[in-house]
Amino acid sequence: MIYFVTGGSRGIGASIVEEAVKLGHDVAFTYLTSEEGARQVVERAKAIRPEARCRSYRMQVKDRAEVEAVIDRVVADFETIHVVVNNAGISRDGLLMNMSDEEWDDVIATNLTGPFYVCRAVLPTLLAGRFGRIINISSVVAAGATGQANYSAAKAGLCGLTFSIAKEYGRKRITANVVVPGFFETDITRQGMPESLREFWRTYAPIYKGRRGELPELSAAINFLASEQAAFINGQEIRVTAGLDWTP
Repeated sequence: MIYFVTGGSRGIGASIVEEAVKLGHDVAFTYLTSEEGARQVVERAKAIRPEARCRSYRMQVKDRAEVEAVIDRVVADFETIHVVVNNAGISRDGLLMNMSDEEWDDVIATNLTGPFYVCRAVLPTLLAGRFGRIINISSVVAAGATGQANYSAAKAGLCGLTFSIAKEYGRKRITANVVVPGFFETDITRQGMPESLREFWRTYAPIYKGRRGELPELSAAINFLASEQAAFINGQEIRVTAGLDWTP
């Protein structure tokens, strides 16, 4: 199958790309600023499976024209798309009273409007192929989080967008689901998660030794939802959180 993954140059996105290649799929993925990171992901993908088709595309997900142009290029390069994973996202944290219009607008545009642009642009290709898997990456903070009103609103809205797509296109063999990650070690959690929250996780997570998630475990859930075996899963929220969903 052909995957289209946004935000694939590092962290969760890079893991999704590499694990999909490992399973025999071809992958087109996007990046915004890290051209070198994207190049390294392509190199690792080729090392995993030398015959794999894996290409990166620079794309600003909140730019409608750019999204449409990149998807057109991907379809021209790969002939079709089967699986869409909306992973690209940003955060601009701050208490609501101090949050600027720019901080609100930038996060909503990137984390919610961007996936809308991607889904709208790719749907004609999925419909033409009579098959599609749309997998959107939300967050435990969709339930609300201190200092993240913009991020929480965007991730909650992403769930509503996904469930609407599921209802509109499920009869066309296009499923849409949400994956909600728990505590996975990424650049963002390494740099931005306070030690107090790490300790909270280690203490209360109902998983052996309160361990963090490994990125291939998250990618495995995404690859399952992309497969034929998941054809009867539509409009669902799959929580890969080790059983502890928390938002401080």
